[in-house]
Amino acid sequence: MTYLYNDPVEFADELIDGFVAANKALVKKVNGGVIRAARTPDSQVAIVIGGGSGHYPAFSGLVGPGLAHGAAMGNLFASPSAQQIYTVAKAVNSGSGVLFTYGNYAGDVLNFDQAQARLIAEGIPCRTVAVTDDIFSASLAEKHKRRGIAGDLAVFRAAAWAAEGGASLDEVWALADRANERTQSFGVAFSGCTLPGASAPLFTVPEGRMAVGMGIHGEPGIDELDIPSAHGLAELLVESLLEARPASISSPAGSRIGVILNGLGSVKYEELFVLYGSVARLLEAAGVVIVEPDVGELVTSFQMAGVSLTLFWLDAELESAWTAPAYAAAYRKGSVTAQLAAEEGDSQAGAEEQDVMALASDESQAAGVAVLASIRAIKDMVDENVDELGRLDSIAGDGDHGIGMQRGATAALIAATDAAERGAGAGSILQRAGDAWADRAGGTSGALWGLALNAVAASVGDESKPTATDVAAGVSAALAAISQFGKAQLGDKTMVDVLSPVADSLGESAVLGLSTGESWNLAVHVAADAAAATSDLLPKIGRARPHMEKSLGSPDPGAVSLSLAIAAVAKVLNTSTQEASK
Repeated sequence: MTYLYNDPVEFADELIDGFVAANKALVKKVNGGVIRAARTPDSQVAIVIGGGSGHYPAFSGLVGPGLAHGAAMGNLFASPSAQQIYTVAKAVNSGSGVLFTYGNYAGDVLNFDQAQARLIAEGIPCRTVAVTDDIFSASLAEKHKRRGIAGDLAVFRAAAWAAEGGASLDEVWALADRANERTQSFGVAFSGCTLPGASAPLFTVPEGRMAVGMGIHGEPGIDELDIPSAHGLAELLVESLLEARPASISSPAGSRIGVILNGLGSVKYEELFVLYGSVARLLEAAGVVIVEPDVGELVTSFQMAGVSLTLFWLDAELESAWTAPAYAAAYRKGSVTAQLAAEEGDSQAGAEEQDVMALASDESQAAGVAVLASIRAIKDMVDENVDELGRLDSIAGDGDHGIGMQRGATAALIAATDAAERGAGAGSILQRAGDAWADRAGGTSGALWGLALNAVAASVGDESKPTATDVAAGVSAALAAISQFGKAQLGDKTMVDVLSPVADSLGESAVLGLSTGESWNLAVHVAADAAAATSDLLPKIGRARPHMEKSLGSPDPGAVSLSLAIAAVAKVLNTSTQEASK
């Protein structure tokens, strides 16, 4: 259980505040995460890491000399939003560019890629290394789909060492990419974790058994075995990783490696040391030279009982990076030269953008009333179905879809209400709602809902009353944006499997001359049927992909939530039409 919390919705924000209060000499808070208290030197590439909260010391605890310049921190087990990532990157950029590096999860990739595109458009050089160390999350042939777990640390260390040595952005990227290629991890879990406020763990493991190939977000393991002795587990971990060594390493004998034995939350240090004793003996018997191993909690998952082992196959440069001094809140090695904290109000923290509302016609403002009511209806629908959406997501994912949708919809309603009260038109209300949804929800669904609402907003605009054709064009644009950035296609078992037929239905209705309300009524049935049909599909992307068979027979949670949202909006449009006809 997670015992200490106030409001579960505010947990991630409150933990950042507490972390900064406890480490004022090292870090300071910016919107979206934390950055070093000291300025980034002008000649230095800035290293920005990040991911969902709930994995301390990743990611905030790894900000400091010898490690990251900043960490973007999302909600619990949800990627930071593109806005959060952008803000952190702007705060630490000193003119030499930014390297993003983070675990390879769909939501993180989507949001970091959007932030990178925005930075590059502003003339800030930016590159990315998504960490792919978990050998059980995808085959070698699909290594690019592997997720990042405790091996993140090896890549972060390589990137930081190169940056602080004055390397260019391309050189920093090349070393971090090489570190990623030479890092492999393997994890197991004995029990699940419970998020703050939740009544049950995200997953369970039968007594006396362990999940093999466990992720750090509650993703089910690839296999299940009886719990062995500590030595037996060491044999499984070491033998699997030696076999999975990089193709460039012909034999383990004579190789120099960095080792990370990571505790996931409730396996205590004494147990880790017992396990590491066997790990070290087995590696040494294979002829491996162990270089400065790290044993402890480095990437956790609340109180999950589990461990992971990482092998980092070193060359001369990578060994220099691995053994270099570092000084962060949760990771310290050697000694570093003290750096002065930035002055209060330092320009490096980034200037606040002025909030200017676009002018809107009376017709668009009137249409904004229905838009606001629609967003409120979606929020109410999510509140009513949050537990069921989480249950559906837990079948093959991490169970946070309901919570993420709730955070996003709540933030969207607040932003939309503020915009409407300030005289915004329909387009601006949708745009503000989309930005707030993406920023607050984070994760894949947050980013995709943000893209969708912004696409519809651009089509609707603020100049006139939106027509059925405008709305249909906006939904088609939303589909195109989600397919482009999210990489999902029809049949992948995602929200696209609902959005695609709905876009077709709305377009056909508009051509036939049907009103927006009439078009939406037809779309409700199309959406419901399409969401139900995802039960027969296997997920091809996202966190559910490694456990695709478990989701067979259950609908995709993103498809279900979108279908329910379309039904909620249809009720609002029908009510508006009836009131207008009186």
